[in-house]
Amino acid sequence: MKGQTIILRGIVQRELAKRLIDQAPDDALVNVRESTRTDEQNAKMWAMLSDIARAKPMGRVHKTDDWKSLFMDMCGFPAKWVPSLDGEGVVNLGHKSSHLTKSQFSDLIECIYAFGADHGVRWSEPKERKAA
Repeated sequence: MKGQTIILRGIVQRELAKRLIDQAPDDALVNVRESTRTDEQNAKMWAMLSDIARAKPMGRVHKTDDWKSLFMDMCGFPAKWVPSLDGEGVVNLGHKSSHLTKSQFSDLIECIYAFGADHGVRWSEPKERKAA
C-alpha cells in the first residue's frame, strides 16, 4: 500500500487515522498538517491580481506574478533571494502561495482587498448576495 490521505472532518476520520497508525509498520511516516489553499481561493487571488494590474495603483505597472510577490511580502511571507548560478543576478527562492494554508491564503486575500480598497481598485468579481 502506498499510503492514505485522510481529511480530518469528524470523529469517523479521526478514528480511521488512529487505526491506520496502530497498524502501520515500523518506520512508517505520518504527516499531520493544515490543508493548503483551495482551487477556489487560488482562482480568486489571480482574478484580484488581474484587477490590481489593470488598475495600476500608484502608477505601478507589474505583471500579476510580480503583484503576487509584492503582496506575499507585504503580508509577511517574505521572499528569499539568492545569487544566480552565473552570478549575473538574483533568483527568488521564496515562499510559494501554493504552500500557504487555507487560513494563510485567506489572510493574503484580505491583504489584497485592503490594498485595493486603499487604492480605488474596482473588483471584477460580482458582489456576494446576502442569504435569504
